[in-house]
Amino acid sequence: KKNNATERTGLILETPGVNISPTIYLEEFFELYEKGKQMDWIIEDLVELYEEIRQEKSWDYERMLSFEGVKDRIIFRLINTEKLLLDVPHKKFLDLSLVFAVLVEADNDGTAVMLIKDLHMRQWKVTKEQLWNAAKENTKRLLPAECFGMNFAVYELLSRSTPGEHDRENLLRRTWHIHEELELPEKDKMYVLSNKLKNYGAACIAYPYILDMLAGVLKENFYVLPSSVHEVIIVPESSQIRQSELERMVREINETQVPEEEILSNHAYFYYAQEGKLQLGKEMCIDREENE
Repeated sequence: KKNNATERTGLILETPGVNISPTIYLEEFFELYEKGKQMDWIIEDLVELYEEIRQEKSWDYERMLSFEGVKDRIIFRLINTEKLLLDVPHKKFLDLSLVFAVLVEADNDGTAVMLIKDLHMRQWKVTKEQLWNAAKENTKRLLPAECFGMNFAVYELLSRSTPGEHDRENLLRRTWHIHEELELPEKDKMYVLSNKLKNYGAACIAYPYILDMLAGVLKENFYVLPSSVHEVIIVPESSQIRQSELERMVREINETQVPEEEILSNHAYFYYAQEGKLQLGKEMCIDREENE
């Protein structure tokens, strides 16, 4: 089971003596098979991928048994509230939800996380507030935010080739599609906000002061477009695009470009720089102090 209540089929190859194993999802490989790629070649690709991402050492599982053992690795992620699991502690963020996880491993090849559920809270004897206090400090430290112009984003995505290339191609397709829709005269009138790993980086909008800092750089109000759970697009108010038009584009992109498990929201949000408020529509808003 993945985000947004989606399900995928994965292959786990266990290494003797190592208690952490990568999951290789098979849907993309099956698509290659349906397109005529020979099974021997597909198996070679699977083995090659596994050799690239296999773990050589075990995770100290005993750390998971106490809050003290994991509190410096607790982070939050931003997800769609409608697909939220019932047994998962969460914090409301406009019409979205922040959920908590233990960040086991994180590098350019991917992340290993354990979603925190109610049973973990009971085992650790902690409250949701304690999880939030730990996560708001750890997330910005372990997964620092990055914001860059669209020109740089396109150049970086096209010039890099690593095992995560597929994800970056998805990001390029979404952000470039939005850009073409807006028809802005200057490409760097739009910006991509994510974390350093480009993995669940939309959560950066909940980092304390991050939107304040962006407003200070842009020197104006701005829209926040949820490109996916991995990143958001920042569009300055001076672009003079109506929110209804932005939301139409977000919905269209979610329907045609974003995998179901990566969809965050169909709404365009607005940040009032002077008041420090991120707003959904005209009624729901969140103050900067609420996330401190």
